[in-house]
Amino acid sequence: MTLTQTLPTAGKYLTFAVAQERYSVPVLKVREIMRLCPVTPVPRMPSFIKGVINLRGKIVPVVDLRERFSLGAAEDTERICIVVVQVEEPDGGSRLTGMIVDVVEEVSQFQSDDLEPPPDFGDAVDARFIVGMAKTRGQVKTLLDIDRLLGFVGHIDVRALHTRSAEL
Repeated sequence: MTLTQTLPTAGKYLTFAVAQERYSVPVLKVREIMRLCPVTPVPRMPSFIKGVINLRGKIVPVVDLRERFSLGAAEDTERICIVVVQVEEPDGGSRLTGMIVDVVEEVSQFQSDDLEPPPDFGDAVDARFIVGMAKTRGQVKTLLDIDRLLGFVGHIDVRALHTRSAEL
């Protein structure tokens, strides 16, 4: 873990699934959860940026987390949705971004005892978008640093992350 990385803090987190893996983001970052709606493509964008939606007069970019994590396409189901989050910019501003996820599961209250810093995956895996891990009801959920995740340019190979964590 680097000195600039934020440690996980106790509080409420929205938990969602992408390819059967559980991820959580602070509920205070979430602005809206909505059904998957038509997304207007924008030319010359990376493949994980699906386009934009009109959210009550605001144009919001939409990122497909499966593609962002190099996990391939999902089957279309009624449970796929867009989680609109507020992303903090390095200059102090903020913007809304939608994330396509397979399913939103719950809002969880994580106590300090439930939270751990991210494990050291070594240099083989880029884990700078992980702020920590939460242990709850026999499961481990990955806590995402949404500002880093949605501000990072390039693909993230999450399969390597899960393969490496299984080896530890």
